[in-house]
Amino acid sequence: MTRARHATAAMRDALARAIFASTPYRWSLAGKTPKALIVAPVQPWPGDAARGAQILKGSFAVGAELRPLGENAWSADGSEHWRAALHGFAWLGDLHAVGSDAARRRARELIADWLARHRRWDEFTWRTDILTRRVTAWIAEHDFFCASADDGFRDAFFRELSRQCRHLFRMAPGREAGVRRLLVAKAMIYAAVALPGPKQRLSRVLRLLEAELRRQILPDGGHVERSGRAQLAALRTLVDIRTCLASGRRPLPTLLQSTIDRMVPALRAFRHADGGFALFNGACEDDAWLIDAVLAQAEVPGRAPDELRHTGIQRLRAGRTLVIVDAGAPPPPGHDRAAHAGTLSFEMGVGKDRLIVNCGARDDGTEWQDAMRGTSAHSALAISGTSSSSIGADGGLHIRPGTVECARHAADGAVWIESAHDGYRRGFGAIHRRRLYLSADGHDLRGEDRVEAAEAASAVARFHLHPSVSASLQAGGESVLLRGPGGDGWRFRATGGTLALAESIYMGRRDEARRCEQIEVRAEFGPGGGALKWALRRVGPDD
Repeated sequence: MTRARHATAAMRDALARAIFASTPYRWSLAGKTPKALIVAPVQPWPGDAARGAQILKGSFAVGAELRPLGENAWSADGSEHWRAALHGFAWLGDLHAVGSDAARRRARELIADWLARHRRWDEFTWRTDILTRRVTAWIAEHDFFCASADDGFRDAFFRELSRQCRHLFRMAPGREAGVRRLLVAKAMIYAAVALPGPKQRLSRVLRLLEAELRRQILPDGGHVERSGRAQLAALRTLVDIRTCLASGRRPLPTLLQSTIDRMVPALRAFRHADGGFALFNGACEDDAWLIDAVLAQAEVPGRAPDELRHTGIQRLRAGRTLVIVDAGAPPPPGHDRAAHAGTLSFEMGVGKDRLIVNCGARDDGTEWQDAMRGTSAHSALAISGTSSSSIGADGGLHIRPGTVECARHAADGAVWIESAHDGYRRGFGAIHRRRLYLSADGHDLRGEDRVEAAEAASAVARFHLHPSVSASLQAGGESVLLRGPGGDGWRFRATGGTLALAESIYMGRRDEARRCEQIEVRAEFGPGGGALKWALRRVGPDD
C-alpha cells in the first residue's frame, strides 16, 4: 500500500472512530427492544466443564495464559489475545457445560457487569471479530443464562443485544477476510433469525454468505487458506448456520448444503490416522474430538480422498503408512495471515503413531509465532538458510512461490508424486523439485530433493521427528535408526549430503512445547545444482 493510501485509510479510520464514539451515533442504535428471542438456535457443541469450573473459581485461561478475573473482570491486565477471548463470551458454553445454578448466576453476573461498563462504543470491545463472537454467544447460550433471569436483567440484555446487532448490520462484514468473514455472516444470520427485524435482513446476509462460499471454498471442497484448522472452522460455521436456519424453519440455500457436502471429504484429507490434523498452515494435532463432532453434525459419509488437486494436498497411503504432503501454492493475499512457508513439506505416520512431522504453530503473538511459520520448522528443504516464503509487515506472505507443480502416479500398488516450486527463484535463481515414492507395502518411503540453480548454493533437508520417536545415529553417522512408541523401527539413509541429528521443538499441541529431534541432510551444490536422495525403510525389532 502506498503512503498516500495509508494516509487515506488512517483518516477514514479516525473519522469512523469519531462517529461511532459520538452521542448521536449511540442514539441512532436505539430502537424497539424485544422481550425474548423469536427462535433459540440449537447449540450442538459442548463446552469445556473444566474451563467452566476455572471461571467459577475466578480465573480465565486462553492457551497457556491464565489470569485472575478479579472484582472487575473487564479491566484485567491480559494480552490482546486473552482480552479478545474474554470479551467474545464464547466461554459461556464452558459455564453451560458445568450446568449448575452457580454457573448460571456467574454467567449473568459477568454479563450484567459488562452491560454496566460498556454502554458506549469502544474501539476494542466493539471490534468486528470480537462483536461477532459476542453476539453469537449471547444468542446461542441465551436459554442457559437468561431463562431464569429477572425482568431487569432481561430488559438490559435485550436492549444491548439489539444495539450491537444494529451496529453489526450497518458495518458488516467490514475488513474481515477468510473464516472470520464467514463468522460475521453467521452472527448476522443468528440475529436475523432470532430477533425481530426487517425480513430483508436475512436475504441480504444469505447473499453475502453465498458470495463468500464461492470465493473461499475451492472446487475440491478445500478452504482457500489450505489449513485443516481453517477447514474445520469454516465447516463448523456452515453447520451452525444450517442448524440455525432449520431451527427457525427458514429454507436452506442449495449452495450451503452442497458446500458442506464438498467440504467434509476435504476435511478428512487433512487428518492423520490418529484423528488429528497434519501440521500445515497453523493446524494442530489435538482437535480430533472436535473434528469427529463436526463430521457427525455434518452428516456426510465417505472417506478421505487421495488428493485435493485444487487445494494442493496429497495423501500417499500403503499398508499402515500414510504420508500427507503440502503440494500446493501458498494461500493468496488476504488469506495468508496464518500461512506457513512449508511448500512441499510432508508428514508421515505409521498406524496411529506420527513419525515425521512439521513443528506446529502458535498464534499467541510471541516470537514463536513467526518462527513456526518458517521453512526450517517444516520437514522440507531450505536453501541458504532462508524460507521459501517470507513474512511481510502485515503478517501475510511477502515473497512466495509463484508456481507450484505436482503430478501423481501409481503402479502395482505403489504411489509417487513429482512436485516442484520456484520460491527460491527470486533470491537464488533456484527451483526445488521433490519426488516422494511409497512402496506397495508401505515399508519403503524414498525421496529425492533436487535443486536446479545457475549459481552455487547450500541446502538443508530437514525431517522433524515427533517427540514420541527415539532416534540414534548408526554405522558411524551413515544412517539414523528411528523407533516409534509402538516399537516400529525405521532406518533413514541419505546420499548427496551430510547426515546429522539435531535438536528441534514440537508445538503440534496447543499450550504445549516439547523437545524433539530432527534429521538434517546438508549439501553444497555447485553451479547447476544437485540432488539429495534419501530413504526410510522399515526394519525388524532386532535391527
